Amino acid sequence: MMSTRHHPAVFSMSATPSRHSMRLAFLLAALSTIGPFSIDTFLPAMPAIGAALQVSPMQMQQALSVYLLCFSVMMLWHGPVSDAVGRRPVLLVTCFLFGVASLGCALATSLPQLLLFRALQGLCGGAGGVVGRAIIRDSFDGVAAQKLMSHVTMLFSLSPAIAPVVGGFLFGHFGWHSIFLFMAAVGFFLFLFTLLGFTESHPAQRRQKLDAAGLASNYWIIGRQPRFLLLTAAIAFNFAGFFLYIPSAPVFVMRHLGLAHDQFLWLFGPSVCGIMTGAYWSGRMAGRRSARQIVSLGYALMAFGALFNVLHAGFMAPSLPWSVLPLMIYNTGMSLASPSIMIGLMDQFPSLRGTASSLQGFSQTLLSSLVAGLFAPLLWDSPLTLALGMSGFLLFGFLSHTAYRRLASPAAGF
Repeated sequence: MMSTRHHPAVFSMSATPSRHSMRLAFLLAALSTIGPFSIDTFLPAMPAIGAALQVSPMQMQQALSVYLLCFSVMMLWHGPVSDAVGRRPVLLVTCFLFGVASLGCALATSLPQLLLFRALQGLCGGAGGVVGRAIIRDSFDGVAAQKLMSHVTMLFSLSPAIAPVVGGFLFGHFGWHSIFLFMAAVGFFLFLFTLLGFTESHPAQRRQKLDAAGLASNYWIIGRQPRFLLLTAAIAFNFAGFFLYIPSAPVFVMRHLGLAHDQFLWLFGPSVCGIMTGAYWSGRMAGRRSARQIVSLGYALMAFGALFNVLHAGFMAPSLPWSVLPLMIYNTGMSLASPSIMIGLMDQFPSLRGTASSLQGFSQTLLSSLVAGLFAPLLWDSPLTLALGMSGFLLFGFLSHTAYRRLASPAAGF
């Protein structure tokens, strides 16, 4: 039996497998950018938006926390709905509604109005990532799936670097409203992109019935599996170590590093370079090194980056490039390990990959919302407390993965 499967029907255009996979990678990466663009583009303008709406910085932080909370809750539904009705309808509806919600944010004149439309953005923003992972596993197996997952990660990782730069440019030249108008344009463009360029990857004969009892049963089946929970925790805590710096970015960049609102690239550029480097190595090493070796190397790099961060923050004043270099190293390791862990996680439930992807995404984003609303405000006043926070999240991620290895059979691979 061949180790990979390929469904040319994913795209309306005929293509060779390599061209097909790259086109699919571009589409899925573009769809996944909705999430980070919704977070990162408005970071440079958060103080100005708060001033315009006459709210405090802590109240303004709710615009991020509400988005992430709704983002995480809806992730429980994106996958199961796509398992039931297909991947394409979910992507079309969520892209269109995201555009509408972004227009609402641009027109908001009070914090409650902004939070309402940010909530709607959050309800739609996670579909691309959740459904995209399911599409990859619909279309490819084994090494091909890991390589495509790595390609998507490489392309997707550009968005956290581009988004704050775009946000800073728009804010500086056209005001904060233009940031949300830009998000609306992204949502409507991706709606047209999906409508014209993507056909269904999940045929009717493979779909699951969608009902409340069945959904609860599926989540119970998945959620009571310790190995799934441990891998989910590992991914979530690993990511939280870096995500801590995203809601803290205005303080870290403008207060600690003394940079301007249009210089967020100093933080996100190296971080994204690390994500792209790790994803590239993951794709190159697929089939040449075992998943266990790849994940172990990823954790070694994350540990080195976290230790470097603590030592520099503890003994040196904030400076460039030394304050951001540890984030690049950490993200290289995180991105190197994540594709192998993610594929192993979803492969535990081959008939419920969309649902498994949703539960994993929900857990990761729920933790991220806690990081944004609770941990970041508590830790962002000092580079050292931020570095210690990163190390603490990494420790929990490592312990979760170590516990998984003790439970898993040797055949699990990592």
